Amino acid sequence: MSSIPKSILIIGCFDTKGEVFAYLRNCILAQGEQVLTINTGVMGSTNLFHVDFQCDTVALEGGESITALRKNRDRGHAMNVMGNGAAKIVAKLVAQNLIKGAIGMGGGGGTYITLSTMQEIPFGIPKICLSTIATKDLARQIGNKDITLIPSVVDVAGLNSVIQILVAQAAAAICSMSNVTVNKNVIASGTIAISMFGNTTACVDKCTELLKEQGYEVLAFHATGVGGKAMEALIREGVFSAVLDITTTELADNLCDGICSAGPERLEAATEMGLPQVVVPGCLDMVNFAHLDTVPQKFKDRHLYSWAPDVTLMRTNEEENEMLGKTLAQKLNRSSAPVSVLLPLKGISQIDSEGGIFYNPGADRVLFESIKDHINDKVEVIEVNAHINDDIFAEALVARLLTLMPVKIE
Repeated sequence: MSSIPKSILIIGCFDTKGEVFAYLRNCILAQGEQVLTINTGVMGSTNLFHVDFQCDTVALEGGESITALRKNRDRGHAMNVMGNGAAKIVAKLVAQNLIKGAIGMGGGGGTYITLSTMQEIPFGIPKICLSTIATKDLARQIGNKDITLIPSVVDVAGLNSVIQILVAQAAAAICSMSNVTVNKNVIASGTIAISMFGNTTACVDKCTELLKEQGYEVLAFHATGVGGKAMEALIREGVFSAVLDITTTELADNLCDGICSAGPERLEAATEMGLPQVVVPGCLDMVNFAHLDTVPQKFKDRHLYSWAPDVTLMRTNEEENEMLGKTLAQKLNRSSAPVSVLLPLKGISQIDSEGGIFYNPGADRVLFESIKDHINDKVEVIEVNAHINDDIFAEALVARLLTLMPVKIE
């Protein structure tokens, strides 16, 4: 373990915003913290404070020389290079256990580079970005990271009475967040990841109750794309003992370009990490779109349902279910750890129940048969004569998951 004190990392373009970053640095130092600085500005640096990683080092880490970036005058390309370079530097600092928090500031370019760099900082290390575009949709840039955005109100272009207040507050925030300690007196048997949707809430709630009774901590992830990505990322960070993937609906959105896709890597992290998992084709009866008028033209004649004014669900058909079953099976076939798939024969979502708007036993049957046809012998498929939200199905899920998990030796 390193004896070097951990530092607050400052990320930013010191060539154009040196004065503001100098003030930020002084505010952090006044809190008694150590500071590390990374200059991501292409055109130069600052003489107002010591810079630990200058722009030429950052550029080289990103694969190019700073001279070439200046000569080319391609702003977008330069941002990518500097973002990638800074991220590589940060990854090394994290591996050396030298960072306790990170903060950056900027406009559009500075925000992009800061958020890119922060992707290398794991969950639990606080991250703050003071930005002129904090109120815009930055979901893609933030990804699944625990980054706090603070609107700068005015441009981060020089010290004034407004920016000084916000910078001082941001500095105080990152210092306080970096020194938070969590009471870990409660000892859990392990931590379980579980995926949920409004259409599977009853099942998830019951499973959570049963697992907590067994002493497990349960972390639920909303399967909206961002939720699935966050769950997969934390699985790869070693947070969980096992996975109960009840709501794999993001696979359907990825197939049909819905708004809740978690990308093609969904349902792969537990396999890569060798974690026991129980998987359900929950909510694979639906694809998510926004308002009705946003549904792609090719799907206008499909079975659509307005779940909310800004959420339109499309019922998956037999052809899509054949592909989804194959995809799910092929992903799980690669696992070296114990895996089970449980099939709720009476419906896979709240609205896929007898009398429900998406009730279609024939389409579900195609999905189930596709899973069974493509799964290998190492993965057990269990059919349960129940609806996904029936207590008996939740009980079967938990019982199976506990069977797959290694016995803890006291």
